[in-house]
Amino acid sequence: MRKKVLQILVMLLAACPVVGLAQAPKDGIYISDEDVKAVLKHAVDIKRAIPDNTIRVIDMDKYQLGVAVIHRGAMGGGGASANAGGAAAAIPSPACGEQRPGAAGPTGIFHDDTAESYVVISGNATLITGGTIVNGRRSAPDNEVTTILNGPSCSGIMVGYTSREIKPGDIIIIPEHVPHGFSAVPDHVTYLSIRPDLKKVLQHGYVNPALKK
Repeated sequence: MRKKVLQILVMLLAACPVVGLAQAPKDGIYISDEDVKAVLKHAVDIKRAIPDNTIRVIDMDKYQLGVAVIHRGAMGGGGASANAGGAAAAIPSPACGEQRPGAAGPTGIFHDDTAESYVVISGNATLITGGTIVNGRRSAPDNEVTTILNGPSCSGIMVGYTSREIKPGDIIIIPEHVPHGFSAVPDHVTYLSIRPDLKKVLQHGYVNPALKK
């Protein structure tokens, strides 16, 4: 009987190894300006192709919180995906969004499970939001977009969007499933992004390599 009880306990722990261990933070969590700059410098040093850099994924008990810094260089009209560098996969990903053969326009992305709050800290750009993703592709399950940056996502051509010029000090809120991207960046734009992860789809406890001792 004792052996059977132990077997059941082992099975239960295997089925839910993390849930019982999660605890809310007991103090404030600080990410310094030096941390942000170190992450940006690390991205330059390794010639990182993806402009989006998660700084940390913080366990808040009932949910997680992703904190990222994104630096985009100059680009002209035509647009690029909000996470262009991380969307490609060796094997073609499943289609998503509306299918419209021959559609053209700037590209963007939406995320299934994570909203985003942008705080622009330098530069300016033309941000496009809303509308519909057309001829899109899902982010692969093992892709960095899915595992660390934003969770499961759909990227493709954007149609029916709204354009806004953004500048330092601006705050932009992008809910789940809302397409977003950039149609122009004259010189550069750098912004912070806060990403509530209610379903805990992001890598638990992730810390950017630039901050690991």
